[in-house]
Amino acid sequence: MVASAGIVSTPLFWLLDKPDTGQLVGASVQSAVGIVALLWALFQRPAAPGPSDAAIDTGRAEATDGGTAGTGIRRRGGGHGSAQAERTGDATASGPGSAAGSGIDYS
Repeated sequence: MVASAGIVSTPLFWLLDKPDTGQLVGASVQSAVGIVALLWALFQRPAAPGPSDAAIDTGRAEATDGGTAGTGIRRRGGGHGSAQAERTGDATASGPGSAAGSGIDYS
């Protein structure tokens, strides 16, 4: 907080006390840099809340007789955070009640 007050007050003191050329240029540069820094901070994207999962180059998965097979990412109850699935393997299911998935499953 004290640092912020010092940064803001320096150009003000220069400009209020009949500034010479150097002080005017210094105050202008400091103000411009402050504005650019503020704009940069406002446009930063916040990190995604929640987990960050990745499934890359996964192998083959097979489910039979009521089983479940998956070669990617499964998040029960919806997805929060980031998920990435690339080049996932084959997922096959055979038999009654079997299920297979490849990629991202939010069910």
